[in-house]
Amino acid sequence: MAKRDYYEVLGVGRDADDAALKKAYRRLAMKHHPDRNEGDVESEAKFKESKEAFEVLNDTRKRSAYDQFGHAGVDPSATAGASGGAGFGDVFDTVFGDIFGNGGTRGGGGNRAYRGSDLRYDLALSLEDAVRGTEVKIRVPTIIDCEKCKASGSRSGAAPKSCTTCGGVGQVRMQQGFFSVQQTCPQCRGKGATVNDPCGACSGTGKGRGNKTIAVKVPAGVDNGDRIRLSGEGEAGQSSGPPGDLYVNVVVHEHAIFTREDNNLFCEVPIGFVIAALGGELEVPTLEGRVKLKIPAETQTGKMFRMRGKGVRSVRGGGIGDMLCRVVVETPVNLNKGQKESLREFSELLAEGKSNSPRADSWLHGVKKFFEDMKFS
Repeated sequence: MAKRDYYEVLGVGRDADDAALKKAYRRLAMKHHPDRNEGDVESEAKFKESKEAFEVLNDTRKRSAYDQFGHAGVDPSATAGASGGAGFGDVFDTVFGDIFGNGGTRGGGGNRAYRGSDLRYDLALSLEDAVRGTEVKIRVPTIIDCEKCKASGSRSGAAPKSCTTCGGVGQVRMQQGFFSVQQTCPQCRGKGATVNDPCGACSGTGKGRGNKTIAVKVPAGVDNGDRIRLSGEGEAGQSSGPPGDLYVNVVVHEHAIFTREDNNLFCEVPIGFVIAALGGELEVPTLEGRVKLKIPAETQTGKMFRMRGKGVRSVRGGGIGDMLCRVVVETPVNLNKGQKESLREFSELLAEGKSNSPRADSWLHGVKKFFEDMKFS
């Protein structure tokens, strides 16, 4: 089967510079990489085809020969030979080294410093603490430097020695005909160094599981789902790399009285039907203490009263919210005989005068009209 033109394979013109070649190959390699297309024979073939095209066009000498004589001017087997040709690992490092870090003999392999992992901790708070702010101490399980060997991994504290198998790069290259495969060094497991007398506490890794106690300052006004970032409080890095960060996720417990929505607080206030009918004054709680709430006469269930400035100031700034009190008229229960008689007398008095229940009268009128309309439909 005839090979396609290498420029056509990469989708570039014959005047394409090195940057254009690299960009084109990067796009195709990411699209057709076997790890992303497991079991797809066609994608695997296109991946190999684009790799071969880039190997030739990225080499000045081979590109010149290809431009003059076509495929006959280049020998594919030479590109993967052991006499200095570029194998797959070299090509992949050339194009993707800025994304995945230099591999093989280019960047020291396993000796590179790695940043530690970030951690997450769910911090449960009461509504009061979330609104006012607080400081709490938390105990976080994490990977820490081994205290016994001071992170060296060696029982004697001596520094690890460069691995003799991989020469300290952490990777070895296996030549298999056309392909050159780069693998993690089996001796040092990619670290690039070995320990002759491993520490008994950490088995030579220099790391161990542990806990650390951290003081967390919770700013006033945080809400459920907010995150507090503590820089450098995550897991320890590798090979003297920096530690990760700790993200404290705020979880606010449900409150027995208040519900928060943005900067406002909501609560339900039960009132007796006498106060609802005649009006009155009662005490209601706020996060700052008790306040007086005036109930006007003839108040109905669901009436909302706004108390300005009794809400929350958000951690993101802005004004203080309000507290909204929704009144619920409560029907009396456990009435004794005398109370029941008084209510019956009261009901009879209501029946003698004008209507005292306009909403009920309106509803009954609507029901009556509904049934009348049904008769003529």
